[in-house]
Amino acid sequence: MEASTVTTAPVIRTGARQVFADYLDLTKPKVQSLLLLTTVTTMLVAGTPSVGLILLTCLGGYLSAGGAGAVNHWYDRDIDLQMARTADRPVPSGRVSPRAALTFGIGLAIASFVLMSLTINVLAASLSFSGFVGYVGVYTMWLKRRTVQNIVIGGAAGAVPPLVGWAAVTGSVSWIAVYLFAIVFFWTPPHFWALSILMKDEYAKVGVPMLPVVRGEQETRRQILLYSVLLYAVTQLPYCAGGFGTIYLVASLGLGLAFIGGAVKLYRDADRAAALKLYLFSLAYLAALFVSMVADAKL
Repeated sequence: MEASTVTTAPVIRTGARQVFADYLDLTKPKVQSLLLLTTVTTMLVAGTPSVGLILLTCLGGYLSAGGAGAVNHWYDRDIDLQMARTADRPVPSGRVSPRAALTFGIGLAIASFVLMSLTINVLAASLSFSGFVGYVGVYTMWLKRRTVQNIVIGGAAGAVPPLVGWAAVTGSVSWIAVYLFAIVFFWTPPHFWALSILMKDEYAKVGVPMLPVVRGEQETRRQILLYSVLLYAVTQLPYCAGGFGTIYLVASLGLGLAFIGGAVKLYRDADRAAALKLYLFSLAYLAALFVSMVADAKL
């Protein structure tokens, strides 16, 4: 009996770990990290929230965005199976059934709305739920497979966290919060298009009309440069409106010029190394920009 227990126990633990890892993967935790960062930093800019309020808002936001991610896994399982990058995801690989992923995703979204309504406020809960609807209904089900503008319009869902964070602290949405929403909204296209250049062949294989597939890489590089300049302009709005001071101004100028510089290099070099470099920089850019907002507000 003892020998049998010793032999079988590791197998049980391995299976449990795999199930946990698969359901965690459905929530897209890597994507969530940046969403939560923009949420927390916005909360710190909006006021002086308690640790409990920050944790509850992050939990509610994670459940909502995680639910959207799970439904996305369910809906996109057919094309995920055909792409090397996504074929081993929990649903296309068969480790999680489509029905289980859908139920899990909807359950997380409901739990998020209930939790935030009861412990924070209905406005924050509603904004968070709007992000779920935007990502699932607008981007995943409506736009992604139909139009080259999918990430431009659908990117609004990923820009909701600053609104949620602001509403959680103040119970309202101000113009500064709207400007922060706009920053993430205009950051999304150049960020995602840099990645789509790297994934062009896989998107073409499954018929997803991403910009480099439909209009070519040259036009994609041009659009990335145009949106980088537009993003730079949008990042100046919070300062011009009096929401931030010198620290933010210096950071936004430096980061914005570096972003434009990366876009210019990608436009001139036209190689995948430049696309990868810009994509990775865009992640650091958004994090650094929002951290600079906190530094400006608190120092």
